[in-house]
Amino acid sequence: MREENMEPEETEVDSPPSWSPVSRDRLLTCANLSDYAGEDDDFPISDHTQDSEGPCNKRVKPVDKSASVTGIITPVKTPALKRLGQSIQRSISFRTEARPLPPMPIRTRQKASSFPRRRSSQLWSDTVDSLSHELSTKEIKRQEVIYELTQGEKQLIEDLSLVKKVYYEPMLKLDIMTESELGQIFGTLDSLIPLHEDLLARLEGLRGAEKTVQEVGPTMMDWFPCLEAYITYCCNQVGAKALLDQKKQDRRVEQFLRLCQESSFSRKLDLWNFLDLPRSRLVKYPLLLKEIQKSTPPDHPDEEVLPLAMDLIQRIITEVNLKTGEAECQFYRRGLCYSEDSQRVSEIQASRFLYCHGELKSTKGQKLHVFLFELVLVLTRPVAQDREGPVQFQVYRQPLPAAHLHLEDLPDGEPSSSGSFRGAFTGNDKMKNCFRVSTTGRSKSQSHSLQANDSFNKQQWISCLRQAMVQSRDRQAQTSPDPALYNNIAELNLNSDVEMPDT
Repeated sequence: MREENMEPEETEVDSPPSWSPVSRDRLLTCANLSDYAGEDDDFPISDHTQDSEGPCNKRVKPVDKSASVTGIITPVKTPALKRLGQSIQRSISFRTEARPLPPMPIRTRQKASSFPRRRSSQLWSDTVDSLSHELSTKEIKRQEVIYELTQGEKQLIEDLSLVKKVYYEPMLKLDIMTESELGQIFGTLDSLIPLHEDLLARLEGLRGAEKTVQEVGPTMMDWFPCLEAYITYCCNQVGAKALLDQKKQDRRVEQFLRLCQESSFSRKLDLWNFLDLPRSRLVKYPLLLKEIQKSTPPDHPDEEVLPLAMDLIQRIITEVNLKTGEAECQFYRRGLCYSEDSQRVSEIQASRFLYCHGELKSTKGQKLHVFLFELVLVLTRPVAQDREGPVQFQVYRQPLPAAHLHLEDLPDGEPSSSGSFRGAFTGNDKMKNCFRVSTTGRSKSQSHSLQANDSFNKQQWISCLRQAMVQSRDRQAQTSPDPALYNNIAELNLNSDVEMPDT
């Protein structure tokens, strides 16, 4: 059966979470997108399934008992080494891939109607016919992980080359986007290909006559500093994603990207999935090295080098996180529009990163885009704009400094004491997935009751808000010690002592 006729089953998944530098790692452990394919893709649909839609009038010749299924199919003997390799490969936890993590709004749950096709995977044991000496189970596992590292580089190179060939070059040639726009969206992607080609060549050069690798630690230690080039690429992704989403409103762009995604070469991935693959690959290196270390004997030369390599790549990832967080914060700060000068509070400019941002509803049912910067909570409303204009957000009311915030978790199923929630949310007079933020700081008192999309989304907001409040108060206490501030920190149990009307 042709592959395009096989549609994966609808499954509920999480859309990408936001990058929040402190409350959770900006670059979480993730891996190749190819393992997201449904198991259905690996097997053709049987004739019985195809015919089950209606009655069949064909005469069927009885099957002789001697010609049973077990008699027809000849057993295939799998070599012991391959069986062991397959068993080990299935047990490696990092092969259960996580989702790519673009720097976008706080996570929501949504339906995903399709997944990328599963890539044909090959084990190290598939490449070995026989060995002149016996290898231990642990050593076979070690060779499987090193081979997975090598194959991952090869697949990434193929994907990045494909992006350039089937997206960038055709869109430029057909004048679907300008060269400047494509440069902003693709960033320095082209410069990453030679880096990974270099590592692939080094890893393949390590394979001996029996296709085994002895030491991999020194090679990774020598190559990892090249990944500092990821700082420039990842910092550009914030603006690149916003521009790509904006350009999708153009009919020609949307049609071109849709046709590409529906083509077999895309494995059901859209352009942004491909553009985010390098960052997904970056955070997989510590996992791979950790798995290699688990299978490395104590007296092996790699035993001393692998911990150093893991420490080095973690420092690089931390640096990428920090710089990307700063770039993301600056991007959204530039997009804020103020109706009054009093809204330009100093905490906005002093913030270095975003904890999270996303859409919430007010008590009146208004859709608000809320930004939790390092030092301040800003409620905004998206500004209508033309296709060529930058993304802008109109600041709604007065920003709320995190050091003066009070947070209250509003339980589901209870009406508001002020009655302001009655009928506010799609005709339901009961609160659901709501919380209240208020402040009694230097300006007039404010209170905002906000509704999240679901309980999971709500808990993310509460977690980020609590961390921002504590850290902002700690920072303020260090600059101007005040015993009252420590009392405020002790009150962060999501119970507000101040009753104020909702806005």
